[in-house]
Amino acid sequence: MATNVDIKQLLEAGAHFGHKTERWHPKMAPYIHSKRGGTHIIDLAQTVIALEEALSFITRTAAEGKQILLVGTKRQAQDIVRKTAEEVGMPFVTERWLGGMLTNANTINGRVKHVKDLEARLESGELANKYNKLEV
Repeated sequence: MATNVDIKQLLEAGAHFGHKTERWHPKMAPYIHSKRGGTHIIDLAQTVIALEEALSFITRTAAEGKQILLVGTKRQAQDIVRKTAEEVGMPFVTERWLGGMLTNANTINGRVKHVKDLEARLESGELANKYNKLEV
């Protein structure tokens, strides 16, 4: 696994292509190099700095034994995210990201527990005695 970030590799990978110029957030202005053909061109020098900071943070966090959630819901990223997460034993999300999964974790956890409880009750037959087959 690469431990340094190279501008040439980013350029070859097309990492400099941003969104259409109509779809941008003003807070991204410092990271935009230029505009070409209605598309923003990302400043790769700043990208390298940010990626090196992220790599340093992830390395420290993993060394401390903490978990890192890997997320990649786009088709192109799903396989590599899954493979990488499984190799290093970290949790991952490759399907739909539910809004509020981090900011509203208590509610999400409560709903997950509720579904697991319903599944257990369904398997044990408890719900079959309470509801007819159409309701279950």
